Amino acid sequence: MLEPPHEDVTIPFLSKAKELEDELIRIRRHLHKFPELGNQEYETSTFIKTKLSEYGIQEFASLPGTGVVARIKGGKEGKTVAIRADIDALPITEETGLPYASANPGVMHACGHDVHTTVGLGCAKVLNSIKDQIAGNVTFIFQPAEERLNGARDMISAGALEQPQVDAIMALHSWPDIPAGTIGVRKGPFLASADVFTIRVHGKQGHAAHPHRCVDPIVISGQIVTNLQTIVSREIPPTEPLVVTIGKIQGGTAPNIIPSVVEMAGTVRTLNPELRARIPEMLTRVVQGMARAMRGEADVGYQWGTPPVISDDTLYQLIEENTKTILGEEKLVYLAEPSMGGEDFAFYLEKVPGVFFRLGTYSEKLGERAPLHSPFFAVDEACLPVGVAVMCRSVYSYLTVK
Repeated sequence: MLEPPHEDVTIPFLSKAKELEDELIRIRRHLHKFPELGNQEYETSTFIKTKLSEYGIQEFASLPGTGVVARIKGGKEGKTVAIRADIDALPITEETGLPYASANPGVMHACGHDVHTTVGLGCAKVLNSIKDQIAGNVTFIFQPAEERLNGARDMISAGALEQPQVDAIMALHSWPDIPAGTIGVRKGPFLASADVFTIRVHGKQGHAAHPHRCVDPIVISGQIVTNLQTIVSREIPPTEPLVVTIGKIQGGTAPNIIPSVVEMAGTVRTLNPELRARIPEMLTRVVQGMARAMRGEADVGYQWGTPPVISDDTLYQLIEENTKTILGEEKLVYLAEPSMGGEDFAFYLEKVPGVFFRLGTYSEKLGERAPLHSPFFAVDEACLPVGVAVMCRSVYSYLTVK
């Protein structure tokens, strides 16, 4: 367990962050106006490098693609902690009507990655200004393609956690369900794994007026969709969160033809790594059993996606205590439930201990609360210095514990 920080952890991080508020807003609005999709963040990447250079940060890792990794070396030797910020946008047409709304048609920062990037840059400026007081190193990972769920793996493969080896990693995420100026935390499982499966049901084609001469893959598929839910309701303890969803189904070419094939695809979400490992067998057994019972056949494909995001207990405590210290206990929101959404930050957590927390972004002045991935998603920019302050103090505390 981490002991309380040294008494010399007295740097006024919140004041420093608030001094940057106007600059943070300008940065965030620029990023919001010029969003780019995953692995296409060329202008975003250039902008990040330019800002880091302006802040006096010169140590960059040489990486392929659009990711940016920069490092600050402290005045003393010590551990290395990483801050990760995702930088990609979504294929959504913005409808907020804001003066700095997306200028790129069909592309929008609707998941707050412009906020995350801005917080990362703010942390870089603040921490570099006090680097002589830092015992250790800080690595900044500006990661592309989170929405495609392959960006983290690419960054890890390219050495983002190396030279020096990262000992811990931290990340935050915008969250419109809690007020701007607050931090949301949850101990243990935070986000679910996100895997994808495909099903191809084979029947026997024929005339719709003579179904007895056919094997109907549409009827079989209907039974499969229904019976897959028995995995959740009859094979898993009721207290264990599990989602099995069919999100795509396609088959047939005409109303009077029973087709030969129906294709389906879906997702599986769970917070339990052991349960996750068992799902492919369960799913295949149900799918193929139903198909054969109705004279058909079925092929099942399973693609492993992101693991669950499970925060390290010690680092969770660090965020919790530093939030209380900086903002006051009333600004700390204990999230009652995990999210069944996925996040490729989980891949970093397979390599090093880490922590994930929420940055509240909503206020009543925004009007109706819009969820993530909505064309109306907007944030109260008062959240920006809050994110910078909590992240900076947590990083500094981690590097200066006894």
